[in-house]
Amino acid sequence: MTRRSFLESSTTGIGAMALASLFGSGSARAAGRKPHFDAKAKSVIFLNMNGAPSQLDLFDYKPKLKEMSGQKVPQSLIEGERFAFLSGQPSLLGTPFEFKRRGQSGAWISELLPHTANVADDLSFIYSMRTEQFNHVPAELMLFTGHFRPGRPSMGAWVTYGLGSESADLPGFVVLQSGRPGRCQTGCIGSGFLPTHYQGVTFRSGGDPVLSLSNPDGMSSDVRRASLDTLRELNQSKLESCGDPEIATRIASFEMAYKMQASVPELMDISKEPASVHKLYGTEPGKKSFSNNALLARRLVERGVRFVMLTHGEWDHHGGPRINLVQHFPQICREVDQGSAALIADLKQRGLLDSTLVIWGGEFGRTPMLQGSVNEPLLGRDHHRSYTLWLAGGGIKPGVHYGATDELGYKVAANPATAHDLQATVLHCLGMDHTRLTYRFQGRDYRITDVHGELIKPLVG
Repeated sequence: MTRRSFLESSTTGIGAMALASLFGSGSARAAGRKPHFDAKAKSVIFLNMNGAPSQLDLFDYKPKLKEMSGQKVPQSLIEGERFAFLSGQPSLLGTPFEFKRRGQSGAWISELLPHTANVADDLSFIYSMRTEQFNHVPAELMLFTGHFRPGRPSMGAWVTYGLGSESADLPGFVVLQSGRPGRCQTGCIGSGFLPTHYQGVTFRSGGDPVLSLSNPDGMSSDVRRASLDTLRELNQSKLESCGDPEIATRIASFEMAYKMQASVPELMDISKEPASVHKLYGTEPGKKSFSNNALLARRLVERGVRFVMLTHGEWDHHGGPRINLVQHFPQICREVDQGSAALIADLKQRGLLDSTLVIWGGEFGRTPMLQGSVNEPLLGRDHHRSYTLWLAGGGIKPGVHYGATDELGYKVAANPATAHDLQATVLHCLGMDHTRLTYRFQGRDYRITDVHGELIKPLVG
C-alpha cells in the first residue's frame, strides 16, 4: 500500500488529520475559531473608492500648495521619481475647493463632503498612507491582498477564514458595487489559495440579487431540495474517499445558496425601512446607488455578515472632458457623501458602531501637480504614492489625526503607514494578531501582511 492510498482510505483518525494538514483545510476550523484576544469589532465595512480620490481636494488641506498653485514644482522634490503620466517639470495645483475645520476634532474637510463633515468627530484619519504601487490594479491588490500580484486571498477572505460568520443563511463576505466597475475585479475579493468558501459573493441591486440563485423555470423548491440532497450524498461519498477540502466547500456552497433563496430577497428589499432612514441615506428603493448599498451594508452586519465591501468608481481624475476635478469630481463626491455619513450615524444610533469597523478610501492618492496645462479648465491630477484614509468605530479611537505629508502634500513627513500596517490594524480590531493568522500553502505559512505590518497603535482604543 502506498502512502497516498493509505491516507485516502483512512477517513478517520490519523488519516483524516493527515489529510487536513496536507490540504490545509480551514473550513471546519474557521467555524470554531476564536479571536486571539478580546475583540472590539465583530464586522468590517470597507467603502472602497475605486480609482483613488484626491486627498488634496478632500481631507489633506495644504495652504502652501494653494499659495504656489501654477508655479513649477521644485525639481529637487521630484528628482528620480516616476509617474504614471506626468513628465518633465509639471506645475503645482492648489485645491480649487474651500476647506473648513469640522467638529471638535478640527479635521480639515472639503466643501465637497458636507455630510461627512457632520460626522467628523466619529472619524479618525491616516494622512500618511504610502504605497510603492502607483498603477491601479497592483495598488488595489496590495491594499486588499497584501501583494501586488494576483493570486493571494483578499482581506475579506482572510477575515472570514479567521473568524467564520455569525450568519447562518448569508455568506460571511459580501460585495456590493455601484458606479463604474473597478479594474481589480475578483482579484480583490477572491479567496486565493484559501478554500473558495471564503471568497466574496457579489450581490446585485437589479434583477436577481445573486446570479444563478433562483430556481430554473419548471423547478419547484421541493424538487430543488431533493436534487441538492442527492447531490450532497454523492459529494459526501467522494469527500470520504479522497478528502479534497474543495468538495466540502462545494457542499457548503450549495447549502448556502439554498438558504439564500429565502434570506437574500428579504435582505435586499429596503422598501420597508422607515421614511426617516431613507431620508438619512438619500435612498430610493429599486435604484442602483452607493446610498442604497450603504443601507444594505448596515442590514448585512445586523444579520451577522463578517465583511462587507462597497466599491464605487470611478475616481481616476486625470483631467479632460470625461474625468476632471471641475465637473466630474464634485458629482462623484455627491454620490458617496450622504451614504457614507449616514452609515456612520445609523450604526451609531443603533449601537452597532462600536462593533463595526468602517474604512473609507482608495488604493493610492493624487499628485499635488497638475496633469495638463495651467490654462486647461478641466483640471486633473496624476497617480501618487501618498494618500489619506479614514476609519471609524470597531475599536478605533474617534478624532485621531495620524501622520502627515509635507507642506505641498507630496511626501509623507511623519508616521508613514502602509497597506500592511492597515491590514494589521484591521485584524487587531477584530481580535486577531496578524502574525498568527496564517495558512499553510505549498510548504509555507502565509499571512496577509507577509513579513511586514505594524499595528498603528495611536488609532486603537
